[in-house]
Amino acid sequence: MARSRTVIVAGGGIGGLTAALALAARGFRVVVVEQADRLEETGAGIQLSPNATRILQALGVAERLASVAVVPKGVRVRTYRGRDIVQVPLGSYAQRRYGAPYWVVHRGDLQAALLDAVGANPDITLRLHARVEDFAVHANGVTVELRTASGLDDEHGIAFIGADGLWSAVRTRLGDRKLPRFAHRTAWRAMLPTRLLMPEFREPVVSLWLGPNAHLVLYPVNGGATLNVVAIVRDDWHEPGWSATGTREELLAHYARWPRRIHNLLGLPDHWLKWALYDRARLRRWGQGPVTLLGDAAHPMLPFLAQGAAMAIEDASVLAEHLGRIPDQPGKALRKYERQRARRTARVQRAARWNGRVYHFKGPAAFLRNRALRNRGGESLLSRYDWLYGWRP
Repeated sequence: MARSRTVIVAGGGIGGLTAALALAARGFRVVVVEQADRLEETGAGIQLSPNATRILQALGVAERLASVAVVPKGVRVRTYRGRDIVQVPLGSYAQRRYGAPYWVVHRGDLQAALLDAVGANPDITLRLHARVEDFAVHANGVTVELRTASGLDDEHGIAFIGADGLWSAVRTRLGDRKLPRFAHRTAWRAMLPTRLLMPEFREPVVSLWLGPNAHLVLYPVNGGATLNVVAIVRDDWHEPGWSATGTREELLAHYARWPRRIHNLLGLPDHWLKWALYDRARLRRWGQGPVTLLGDAAHPMLPFLAQGAAMAIEDASVLAEHLGRIPDQPGKALRKYERQRARRTARVQRAARWNGRVYHFKGPAAFLRNRALRNRGGESLLSRYDWLYGWRP
């Protein structure tokens, strides 16, 4: 394919790979540049709601995931004492309501499915161990300077997409030098074989336990063979970088008042990895000329709505649609993409931040939250998210 149809994507994560597939489907040649030597995801689960799975289906990725995805029957919301509050229906109910499935999968399985599809597409080139140093916009498009193992190199294209995550170098080069702010939350993640667990932890549900200054999310992945455990606590951060190993003693101190079966569960993993959660203020301008941002680089999501990956997948679909309509005017196409995505992603960011507060209520506020959720009921609660899950490109 002619170089005049080349788009360069920085970042080989979920957003960058999905963007590459969506752009290639629109007739573009895509070069994905990734600074890592190889692409691999830390063992953790991910929730793929219908607004994301319908796009993965259209790109031919969902069929590669179907054998390992778990279809949860619902979201079971509980107090930290173990009392059920409400169950939000998913499974076949969500499939009928939204026309696409709600899945929980291992992040590594999603990454592998995307890589498999990328590798099978002759119009996509993946360049590993290539770090973006700078870019320059000119009359013929954009030139991206890369630092590779063999020295400096260039890629030329009609557009450049920064899908390089929370600490985006492309965002910095576009002029936003404000650092992400620590959200005073840490997320602890581990995986457990379900065969070792009591029956309630083997059920095909997303289990959400709400407690004072801490909550817990549990769901099966790997076709049900593994339980994904995510413990999120109010915390400080004194580690170098934004991820580190953690000890079970440190984690259990946050769950001292929780039931014995939760203590036993959290005591099982030999290794915990913990991440500092960061947030960023809304970015008023995502790009300029033939350059823009996508996913966490543009609008990082706190994990309290399980929409970080979904928003990046949506971004990829919308960006490819606009660029495919007017490929000879990439700057105009990217501004259309940004305008379409800005309001929706800001709404999701706000909703995730609000959940982060509500989940950790204590005392009278927690009592009123629980009563309101119970009175509303599961189907009614799901309908509140029709705007989110029912979205179509």
